[in-house]
Amino acid sequence: MGVLVNFSPEIRDWILHNLDRGCAGADLVESMISHNFEPAIARGLVDAFMRARREGAAPPQEAVMIEDVVAEYRYEASRLAPGTVIHTADREIAVFARLERPVIALLGGVMSDEECEQLIELARPRLQPSTVVEPLTGENKIATHRNSDGMFFRLEETPLIARLDRRISELMNCPLENGEGLQVLRYGPGAQNTPHFDFLISTNAANRESIARSGQRISSLVVYLNNVESGGETVFPEAGLAVAPHRGNAVYFEYSNSRQEVDHKSVHAGGPVHRGEKWAVTKWMRERRFISA
Repeated sequence: MGVLVNFSPEIRDWILHNLDRGCAGADLVESMISHNFEPAIARGLVDAFMRARREGAAPPQEAVMIEDVVAEYRYEASRLAPGTVIHTADREIAVFARLERPVIALLGGVMSDEECEQLIELARPRLQPSTVVEPLTGENKIATHRNSDGMFFRLEETPLIARLDRRISELMNCPLENGEGLQVLRYGPGAQNTPHFDFLISTNAANRESIARSGQRISSLVVYLNNVESGGETVFPEAGLAVAPHRGNAVYFEYSNSRQEVDHKSVHAGGPVHRGEKWAVTKWMRERRFISA
């Protein structure tokens, strides 16, 4: 089994620069491991660039598939409640469909139209260009593969946010304090998010420290805040599934079990917005109470 590994332009430039000046691949791998890359991932990345050179092909751009680095994930019962309707204290949420491998559920009516509008208006003045964690250093940098704007709410920051945090906690069947703050994202025309995992990969100190504080991310809920004219689907390539964004509906997925294994079949992407714009809010749940840096 293989794993799709995303990498930043800085890593790409660093590998190419060092290959250009004649560094041996083994030396590059050793240097990456010293910066806390998993050995198999470091070897796979360097091998991909060296193979492209040998074959006269263009070097990898944003991600490479690395084979034989992932143990088989052992599926357990979903944390999501069974049935066609999930009852929370203030809302009934329809379950439209479920997948078992990977664990995915399509949900209807997670938020009302009014709640979606209110959340957009609260988030709009605080939007900033989205960032990602740079794997070598753990620093936040503006994302080149996620051309969107985003912001985070603090847990229970306002009465509306508190109500949504409580509802989503019930829905995801996890303690409220295990949730990271709601993240709102806006994607304009042409904006997209390339394939990635929501679980944390311990290739840098920031991720390792975050896992030590709060445990691994275990599940995600993405709620769509508007209807997109065209495009903007959430795509799960390993499941052959594309979820169309409709206001108030959501996609839920899990990717970590009680053995601290992570499910690489949970890889997903945000398809490009062809017309209009896309607004969505994401909740990530942790193994333990979430403590920010």
